Amino acid sequence: MAHLFRELSLGHSKRETTPPPPPPPSMASVIPSDLPPSPLGQLAVQFSESDLRLIAYEIFVAACRSATGKPLSSAVSSVSVANPDSPSNGASPASPAAQRSLTAAAASKMKKALGMKSLSSLSPGSTKSPGSGSGSGSGSGSGGKSKRPTTVGELMRIQMRVSESVDSRVRRAFLRIAASQVGRKIESVVLPLELLQQLKSSDFTDQQEYDAWLKRSLKVLEAGLLLHPRVPLDKTSSSQRLRQIIHVALDRPLETGRNNEQMQSLRSAVMSLATRSDGSFSDSCHWADGSPFNLRLYEMLLEACFDSNDATSMVEEVDDLMEHIKKTWVILGINQMLHNLCFTWLLFSRYVVTGQVEMDLLYACESQLAEVAKDAKTTKDPEYSQVLSATLSAILGWAEKRLLAYHDTFDRSNVGTMEGIVSLGVSAARILVEDISNEYRRRRKGEVDVARTRIETYIRSSLRTAFAQASRMEKADSSRRASRNQKNPLPVLAILAKDIGELAVQEKRMFSPIWKRWHPFAAGVAVATLHVCYGNEIKQFISGISELTPDAVQVLRAADKLEKDLVQIAVEDSVDSDDGGKAIIREMPPFEAETVIANLVKDWIKSRIDRLKEWVDRNLQQEVWNPVENQGGGYALSAAEVLRITDETLEAFFQLPIPMHPAVLPDLIIGLDKYLQYYVSKAKSGCGSRTTYMPTMPALTRCTTESKFQGVWKKKEKSPPSQKKNSQVTTSNGEGGSFGVTQICVRINSLHKIRSELDNVEKRVITHLRNCESAHTDDFSNGLGKKFELTPAACIEGVQQLSESLAYKVVFHDLSHALWDGLYIGDLSSSRIEPFLKELEQNLTVIAETVHERVRTRIITDIMRASFDGFLLVLLAGGPSRAFTIQDSQIMEQDFKSIKDLFWANGDGLAMDLIDKFSTTVRGVLPLFSTDTDSLIERFKGMTLEAYGSSAKSRLPLPPTSGQWSGMEPNTLLRVLCYRNDESATRFLKKTYNLPKKL
Repeated sequence: MAHLFRELSLGHSKRETTPPPPPPPSMASVIPSDLPPSPLGQLAVQFSESDLRLIAYEIFVAACRSATGKPLSSAVSSVSVANPDSPSNGASPASPAAQRSLTAAAASKMKKALGMKSLSSLSPGSTKSPGSGSGSGSGSGSGGKSKRPTTVGELMRIQMRVSESVDSRVRRAFLRIAASQVGRKIESVVLPLELLQQLKSSDFTDQQEYDAWLKRSLKVLEAGLLLHPRVPLDKTSSSQRLRQIIHVALDRPLETGRNNEQMQSLRSAVMSLATRSDGSFSDSCHWADGSPFNLRLYEMLLEACFDSNDATSMVEEVDDLMEHIKKTWVILGINQMLHNLCFTWLLFSRYVVTGQVEMDLLYACESQLAEVAKDAKTTKDPEYSQVLSATLSAILGWAEKRLLAYHDTFDRSNVGTMEGIVSLGVSAARILVEDISNEYRRRRKGEVDVARTRIETYIRSSLRTAFAQASRMEKADSSRRASRNQKNPLPVLAILAKDIGELAVQEKRMFSPIWKRWHPFAAGVAVATLHVCYGNEIKQFISGISELTPDAVQVLRAADKLEKDLVQIAVEDSVDSDDGGKAIIREMPPFEAETVIANLVKDWIKSRIDRLKEWVDRNLQQEVWNPVENQGGGYALSAAEVLRITDETLEAFFQLPIPMHPAVLPDLIIGLDKYLQYYVSKAKSGCGSRTTYMPTMPALTRCTTESKFQGVWKKKEKSPPSQKKNSQVTTSNGEGGSFGVTQICVRINSLHKIRSELDNVEKRVITHLRNCESAHTDDFSNGLGKKFELTPAACIEGVQQLSESLAYKVVFHDLSHALWDGLYIGDLSSSRIEPFLKELEQNLTVIAETVHERVRTRIITDIMRASFDGFLLVLLAGGPSRAFTIQDSQIMEQDFKSIKDLFWANGDGLAMDLIDKFSTTVRGVLPLFSTDTDSLIERFKGMTLEAYGSSAKSRLPLPPTSGQWSGMEPNTLLRVLCYRNDESATRFLKKTYNLPKKL
């Protein structure tokens, strides 16, 4: 054993008191909140950082001296920093020192494997050198030239910040141990126990230092054998005894003499616990190989690989240093897998605490993590798996803390570090899920894409956070403006939509290219997430909208634009996907902002139209149907108002700040069309029709020549027509309410005015459309949806109905005394047509002056037709008070010509062909009154037999009254016979139908 500790010089043989270099700032003090707690475990006994370094250093020195019987020769020659090329410095090339010097100058294999910059990659002007800055601990050379470490041992001492005096004391102790433990391997020696035996208070500068060292050594035994043993403790007396000894020794100084009884008890208890087998069939002592004690000590050794003057880089001699550090495995119970894991954590923690600026550390950590992934697949050791899981969870947790809110973590200045952090997090997650998770192993690996799943989680989480922050910010800004009574130019959700659109563009340009390495459709996931976030806000907003307001339209338009932008990004990102992006699009249920706007517009339209109909009802109740003064056309005030309101409604519609005027215009036109049709229907209501004023057809009877047409007949004949009169109908022109001749004329003019103005309204609609931002050429060329369909037809029908109603009102109601009650009553020569024509002409004058010239001809034509109908009705259904001879036919012909002449007006009235067209029926019936009775009877019989066939031979049936008078119609012939004043007609009617002579 003595040879193990001979030549322990690490470049110095004399006891020195030179203090170690000042320690660099503790890693934990750089960014204390960033680095997660060490996953290697927390010790149950409290050691300072310097205590752990000294313990680790003692193990390092012991392990290295036992592995080779030679001094720890450095790979670096003693070269002057000031003049490294001086031939007087260093050994010859053939010497071991020279060979090591060449190795150190070359690029480090370890750095190269980790992807870290080495000395050879530094710029020519760099002053960085192997072990740079570490020479200060070895004393000062002559001439102010500081020397670098000359051996690996010296480099390790400096890196671990061990003073030369402490180093000298440790070496002396090992010499004494070697002398007393000849032939024993270092792993079979409990170092702190032996150091307690060999070191005395005289080896220390003062008693206080000795007492502190003594307590530390006892705490090492407590930690390694009692608190963190390699082999689990049982209820043996050794553990109880050791615990008692340590407890006492911590209160009272321990006597460390070899033959001291207290020391003997300590040795017995320590060796009893340390030599318990762990099942490895070796004779090693287990005092520093229990977890987490061994891991913490090994972490201290690995820390020495980093330059004490530059915390982000490793020393150039890291290959040699690591080679010697690995020799401690036999004492610490470390293997390659634990080394890979500890070194991964060290690289990671270095990157974190040095400000996360040295990407070489991050890439080296990821490279080392690849080795850990290989290890994880090959072992099922539960202790290793526990440390592995803790380490990966710590790394993943740190990465996810940044990635789950990467919009807060990264910007243009540091986005370059993001990919490395993502890669590190994904690698850790893969190992955790694929190699540790039992659930994953139970499932087919093809079902889970760890990287893609994690990336989706990061994207969705961060964007939800960014969205929430943007939303809160805009709401806060809006509240501040409201509190200061500042006008808000845009609603909050409209501003938010703009912000989210900009966020989506930033995501696509800055972050999606990074995510795409692990997720091919990252941008699609991002915009789908933003779409859902904003969708929740807009749905809540929509649920609270009750009417169309400028703010509502602004928000909905902003939402629609945002949705189009987001969908466009998703489509572009999914071009190469198998489903063409359908899966992503399915995650984006449409806002339907345009539909909501359209529905709001439709509600606006419906509300307007409902109010317009109410206006019609209210105003027509007050309308007196007098023509508007100072306006041509003779239409009513209500008609002018209807057209004005129609224009105002169209103007208000096209001023709505909506993007789809052409799309919802048909709804407005349909609404206005129904509103105008409603006005038309109301304007013509109550004015009656042709049948309203036609007198009741009297029953067939027979008049005799003795009939003196007593007043009782007239009374009874007048009664039926009076029952048909409407109580609202006036008996004079323009008097007695709103249904006089003048008022009906104004109604007709009003409908004509509306009908004629519709073309102008439709032209104004086209003009408005041309000024719409969303209009297209087709919207102008295609007339569908821009034309009124119901109102023109309603106006035409209304004018026709009012015209006919006016005509029959004048003839059969207003002039009934001259026509129905006066024409051909009694002696024909004294009851001719002239009184009727005189009053009719007066009415025609009023009508011609009142109605619009475009409808004048129609109305006068209807009056002429009504006059012809009235004339025939007197002749064929005038009742028993009228009787005609063949000679009376001449008077009838003259009176009929007088009627026609009135309407022809010497060429200034109606056209003769129009008069002839409507007088055809009268001209076909009048010849019957000049035909002899026998001929009429024979013609009647022939027509009846022809109509009814053989069933009419025994008895002629009574032909029904059709009202369609004609010389070829049996009922017309029968009526002429009924009013024929001669015996032949009387006998035929009595015999055939037994018609009474009196009603």
